[in-house]
Amino acid sequence: MEGLNYFNYFTEIEEYFWRKRGAHVLVSPLDWAIVETWQKAGIPLEAVLRGIDRAFESYARSRRAQAGRALKSLVYCVDAVLDAAQEAREAAAGTGPVGNEPERADPFSLETIEAYMESRIEKLRRAAAQARSSQPDLADRFQQTADRLAQRRGILAETGVGDMEELERWLTVMEEKLTASITAAAPEEMMLETRRELDRVLAPYRRKMTAEQLGLLERQYMQKRLFERFGLPRLSLFYLA
Repeated sequence: MEGLNYFNYFTEIEEYFWRKRGAHVLVSPLDWAIVETWQKAGIPLEAVLRGIDRAFESYARSRRAQAGRALKSLVYCVDAVLDAAQEAREAAAGTGPVGNEPERADPFSLETIEAYMESRIEKLRRAAAQARSSQPDLADRFQQTADRLAQRRGILAETGVGDMEELERWLTVMEEKLTASITAAAPEEMMLETRRELDRVLAPYRRKMTAEQLGLLERQYMQKRLFERFGLPRLSLFYLA
């Protein structure tokens, strides 16, 4: 995935899905999780959009479409997107860079990155304050993460953005550590409630997806909902847009 498209990944897919549907609809937590699985799997934006096109073409021939029922979720597009991604990999197999490729400019300015990190720091500190009385150890983890982001932001101010991919990797590691902490600290009832919610929204689609697809989607969904419940911001530059 290149340049701006990588970091605007969700926005591009969301808007394309709206245009195909012909209506602006609220994107569900499940759809968010699906897009995250595509992004983390490294599926190019072009392959996702091609798969969405094919899914809509297939749906148009279905009985549901003939009965006037609209395609409401990206779940219906999963298989078509994976097929398009596989075709893209096969087409690219054996090919390499030809000649000297131009150096791509950073998709965001230093000021934009600094403002984004500052907003993450503020939200982490608020989450730490909220958790302080009931879960002090977890509050310490939130505060430590905020401090680490503040240190990194200070380095960026001195050196510039530098390697965006390396910054993204670092932010992803920070996010994964937060995920491990809140998963371990979440009350049992909170985890059960989130799991029940997940089972309800996935029930109509389980037979249409492989075990691997379901496993990845479940992890992404649980992570998203737990971050929301603890008032935590997502850190990946994927959310900057």
